[in-house]
Amino acid sequence: MTITSTAQPAGPSAGGSAPGADAPGRTSARRPGRQRMTPHRRKEALLFYLFISPWVVGFLAFMAGPMIFSIYLSFTEWDTFTPPRWIGLENYTTLLLDDPVFRKVMYNTFFYSLVSVPLGMIVSLFLANLLNKKIVFRKFFRTLVYLPHLIPLVAVALIFQMVLAPEAGPLNQALSWIGITGPNWLMDPGWVKPALILMSLWQAGGGTILLLAGMNGIPKEFYEAAEIDGASGFQQFWTITFPQLTPVIFFNLIMGIIASFQVFAQVFILTEGGPDNASQMAVPMLFDEAFVFYNMGYGSAIAWILFVVIMLFTAIAFSTSGRWVFYETEVRR
Repeated sequence: MTITSTAQPAGPSAGGSAPGADAPGRTSARRPGRQRMTPHRRKEALLFYLFISPWVVGFLAFMAGPMIFSIYLSFTEWDTFTPPRWIGLENYTTLLLDDPVFRKVMYNTFFYSLVSVPLGMIVSLFLANLLNKKIVFRKFFRTLVYLPHLIPLVAVALIFQMVLAPEAGPLNQALSWIGITGPNWLMDPGWVKPALILMSLWQAGGGTILLLAGMNGIPKEFYEAAEIDGASGFQQFWTITFPQLTPVIFFNLIMGIIASFQVFAQVFILTEGGPDNASQMAVPMLFDEAFVFYNMGYGSAIAWILFVVIMLFTAIAFSTSGRWVFYETEVRR
């Protein structure tokens, strides 16, 4: 005998639905429809695209386009007169494995960058700390320090060509007054790179101004509290000034790395890479290969190797910045 249960589940009847319940396949909340743009908003959007279009066109035509084309050229052999011939990785393997001039050029570039960037930052920090003190004619000296940064590099190179002259140059004459025979700065393989590094210090005024701005933003209460605690001037600089300036120092470091690997005008005007490639750098070599010898593929490969090197050093700087760069809003445990 079969017993059929007639009990109904608790809740609404089978034929009805609970208030607020949704039918199968329907969502409980309706998505708001896309709002139509008002004529005023549409006009603003059109003006935005109109004003930004020159930059977009310029970027695509003069930056992105040539960069993509240079990637292609780096895998080809092209003299600008005949069609490019695909050769694969031959340009890169020749540069990295079989070209002693390129290895010497990269050594010169690394040496210049690793010496000139820290030295320039030290000089900028020293000048900024000096000009931040209450001295006579402080505004005049601040202007005097920044003025060389405004002079074009071509003019600076011509000035240093006279300053570094072996016999009539003011630098060697000053050395002779203390009994030192000055070297032939621009023609001696052992002194040409130090001469270029010395010239790079001429542009230290730009970093000095940024550091001065950072120093002016440090609250005076920090120094007053340090004086009450008996901190010396050096202790105040090392525990207050330097940590507060680390974001500016980091910015100067990144810009210095990029600029030092791209040095061109000084070498091109003063030495043309000589003597015996002792002062040849990556960008002047790139220029010679591409626009003097018409090896566009080889020059493009140099450009992309240099790009990778700059990105690598920049990435190292960013990856280590968390250990020594301190921001005002940052809280560390």
